[in-house]
Amino acid sequence: MILCSRSFCQLQQVFLEYHRLTGREFEDVIKSEFSGDIENGLKAIVKSVRDKSAYFAKRLHESMAGFGTNDRALIRIVATRCEIDMVDIKNAYMSMYGKSLETDIADDTSGDYKKCLTALIVG
Repeated sequence: MILCSRSFCQLQQVFLEYHRLTGREFEDVIKSEFSGDIENGLKAIVKSVRDKSAYFAKRLHESMAGFGTNDRALIRIVATRCEIDMVDIKNAYMSMYGKSLETDIADDTSGDYKKCLTALIVG
């Protein structure tokens, strides 16, 4: 499958060309042709290719939204992205949600857990 065997740059060009040729977004085709976990996985790939920082900012926001925290998702994203592109993710988070990622994490966590996550995102 092309989504798993091409670079981000190549996939971005594929999505643009597909839209130019068909007038449809790649995500819409995935939605019409797939369902369940495979649909979710393929759409996640497309969203992360289109804007990786926004994708992770949204995932972080969702992990803290509502009652309780999805600690597993929060830890996984912060730990895996902290040395790669956390600055870009924090900027995307601020522009998407109007508040800092640090503030939301501080409001949603406590104790050593809060200190650890904050240290990872601040750098």
